[in-house]
Formats: sequence, structure tokens, C-alpha cells
Amino acid sequence: MASDLQKVRVDKWLWAGRIFKSRTMASNACKSNKVALGDKALKPSFMVERGMILKVKKEGYNLTYKVVDLLAKRVSATLAEPCYVNLTPDEELNKFKDWHITNTAAEIREKGAGRPTKRDRRTMDKFKDK
Repeated sequence: MASDLQKVRVDKWLWAGRIFKSRTMASNACKSNKVALGDKALKPSFMVERGMILKVKKEGYNLTYKVVDLLAKRVSATLAEPCYVNLTPDEELNKFKDWHITNTAAEIREKGAGRPTKRDRRTMDKFKDK
């Protein structure tokens, strides 16, 4: 899907490429310095060109994208995917898996046992620390 565009607004490209769910979210991310080109924070009106590498902070993740093609209108995910290369390191992509392992579900108690007492809670906390 090669387009004949030379430049596109960064907020529009992030939205059209389905990196953000809405253009408002993309614009707000730019305004709050969560989108950068190198070390320079970008305004929503910054014009993106092919070959640029954008750094995006989204939901606690530091994502990196290389602009391959420009999009002016929102397209389906299958058409948007070839328009960028995800250069995000594996460590950053695995952040969620690490978070999920450490934040396991609450303990299960027998039915009718009621809430744990202060003594029970201290015992559970000591067990978890080991």
C-alpha cells in the first residue's frame, strides 16, 4: 500500500496506523510529551516522513516504531501493519508477562472460614516473602 504522500501529521499517522485507538488519544499523547523523535518531544502537528523512528510511551510501555509508509486515513489493522516496523526491544514487550507473574490472584480460603485474622495475614505475608 504505497501512498504518494510526502508528509503526514504525527497524531494522524499514529491514529491511522492503529497505534492509538482515537486521534484525540494520539494528540493528547503528543501534548503530554509521550511521543518523541530521538530525544525531541513532538507536537501533534509535527509532520512525519518515511524512515523516521518514533518513540511512544503508551500504558507504561516504551514502544519504538519506524515509519515505512504514510497513512492519511484510518485503515484496517491488516493494511496498517506494513506501514511501520515495530523496533520495540523484547524486554519491553515482555514487561506485561513479568508483571502478570508477580501479581498473581488472591489466596483462596475454605468456604465458611471467614476473613483472615491479623495473625493469619502475618503468617501469609511471611510465607509470600520467602
